[in-house]
Amino acid sequence: MTEFSKANLRVGMVQMTSAANVAKNIEAVGTFFDQAEKENIDLICFPECTNLIQRDRSKAIHEISSGDQNPFIDYCRSRAVEGNFWIHTGSVAVRDEGNELFSNRTFLIDNHGEIVCQYDKIHLFDVDLGNGRVHRESRRYQPGHRAVLCKTDWGQWGMSICYDLRFPHLYRLYAKAGATILFIPSAFTVPTGEMHWEVLLRSRAIENGCYVIASAQCGHHEDGRVTYGHSMIVNPWGEVVADAGPDPGILFLNLDLNTVLENRQSIPSLNNEREFLSPI
Repeated sequence: MTEFSKANLRVGMVQMTSAANVAKNIEAVGTFFDQAEKENIDLICFPECTNLIQRDRSKAIHEISSGDQNPFIDYCRSRAVEGNFWIHTGSVAVRDEGNELFSNRTFLIDNHGEIVCQYDKIHLFDVDLGNGRVHRESRRYQPGHRAVLCKTDWGQWGMSICYDLRFPHLYRLYAKAGATILFIPSAFTVPTGEMHWEVLLRSRAIENGCYVIASAQCGHHEDGRVTYGHSMIVNPWGEVVADAGPDPGILFLNLDLNTVLENRQSIPSLNNEREFLSPI
């Protein structure tokens, strides 16, 4: 059942080009916090890998801290209190004690600086493209094993990160549990971004009658990576109500969560879903 005590949510959606140094990224997010404090927002959202984009693991390991002793998270918690807003960190690379692999982790922080929930990216991008082109996210990161739905005054919020976007059953689970917003912070490549980014975000919103908030990385990064940008907010009808384009910046938008209720009443697909026999 979809329930919330506050229907209006003012959001700041950040698009940035994360550096290969945590200190630089703390400085960068600080400028976005400064802008957000002038806008009387309820929530500010960041993209995937906000604290670090660094391909070289031998260099990254000197930059990545544990979740409990993480200067990036500590800074976000202090700014949440100072600005009196919630922070969705996008995702942050963290080190867990006793594990050689990193975790790609979302932190949702409330306006008192408390960590409300954490989510580890479930689906990792492993692919063999031929001609020696191999991508193995699992060489650096361990996968998460738990879907996370966070309860807030604005309803329940479903957590995901980037490649999760291609696995619709995760979002269906969130929607059937009453989610009002689906978060999909990302760092899409340019080719897949041009072909798939908008259509997948709109599909997840339409299928589930939810708002989708998808802050993204953009531009040329210090480690040579190039990301697509076009952070988006999509409403439950599938309309793109905010598109950040290709460059860094922050967009502010007011969301009316009553739209979620109206959409689900008009298109009750969550209630009309039926079980069926599988041919497999």
